[in-house]
Amino acid sequence: MQVRIVVVTPFQQNCSVFWCEETMKGAVVDPGGDLEHIQAAIKESGATIEKILLTHGHVDHAAAAGDLAKVLGVPIVGPHKGDKFLIDGLPDQAAKYGFGNPEAFQPDRWLEQGDTVQVGNLKLDVKHCPGHSPGHVIYHVAAFKVAIVGDVLFQGSIGRTDLPGGDHDALINSIRTQLWPLGDDITFVPGHGPASTFAVERKSNPFVADQLFR
Repeated sequence: MQVRIVVVTPFQQNCSVFWCEETMKGAVVDPGGDLEHIQAAIKESGATIEKILLTHGHVDHAAAAGDLAKVLGVPIVGPHKGDKFLIDGLPDQAAKYGFGNPEAFQPDRWLEQGDTVQVGNLKLDVKHCPGHSPGHVIYHVAAFKVAIVGDVLFQGSIGRTDLPGGDHDALINSIRTQLWPLGDDITFVPGHGPASTFAVERKSNPFVADQLFR
């Protein structure tokens, strides 16, 4: 498995282009904007993109998904249907925040807790992690000890919960019951900022370190 991070939009969001090295089939996670940069990363990877994956429906993560799906001729998978109101509202949010006039879309597949997504020979396990948004999901590639977690968890921080549908207690619960059991040795790619590991965050994250709950 190879992962390339493309930082997009004025929100400095981490769009991930990843692929299976055995099959050279890949996916794009959270194409929020700046399609030319995403397409350049795809071309450089040499991978054939099979699908677009969304962690949640916020504009900086999902605004360009419809346009990219149209260009590539691939389906959009995720998030959980709890974020349908955010997906429906993307055109208005895009106009409000200067994201242009993106293609409206509905996901080809909504995801549920325990679902799996296949990309080449890579199996991605889906965890429903509400809190930052009601329908937020994360993708866990157990074979490579990698998780793509969107805006659930960051290096030294957690997702904000003051947006529509946000719930601080639900977010903390998602991190402690859905992320931590995956293992301390998981390297995670967040929606913003640098990667980290669950071990580091359990030790030192000021919001979810284990010592806060003893």
